[in-house]
Amino acid sequence: MTSRDKKLEKYLPSSASFQIDEFPFYWVAKLNALYSREMEKTLKPLNMDISRWRVAMLLRVHGDLSIKDITEHALAKLPTITKIVYKMRDEGLVDVQPSELDGRVSIVSLTEQGRDKVEQVRQQTHHLFTEAFSGMTETQINRSTALLKKYFENLSEVE
Repeated sequence: MTSRDKKLEKYLPSSASFQIDEFPFYWVAKLNALYSREMEKTLKPLNMDISRWRVAMLLRVHGDLSIKDITEHALAKLPTITKIVYKMRDEGLVDVQPSELDGRVSIVSLTEQGRDKVEQVRQQTHHLFTEAFSGMTETQINRSTALLKKYFENLSEVE
């Protein structure tokens, strides 16, 4: 075992020297749970939830997307996203049309009401994000984002 491997042991749950407070995924899980709780509290009065918010923001950022594309961006299952999209359609937040290139593909777009809802949520959640980034520099935020991307890429290679 190299000295590098020895230093990394405290990050491995299978190791006797594992230290949970040093385990990045412990903090990712805690952060995600806290983020979800705070977002749900903020979204509920707006008649939104995190799943619909995620779909709406993906559409705002990327424009029209197929249900399959939304599934890939959200890392969710196709039946789950399909159910969310059609619920949003019934609420008037999105429009679902067959693709002009392939009628078997459903293209989802935000309606005017959906765009308005996204803006409402963005205004109501602004404080959460300013608080989350409080005391952090742009360099720190960029570095933490880069590290999270690297964890994601590494795990994406696992088969």
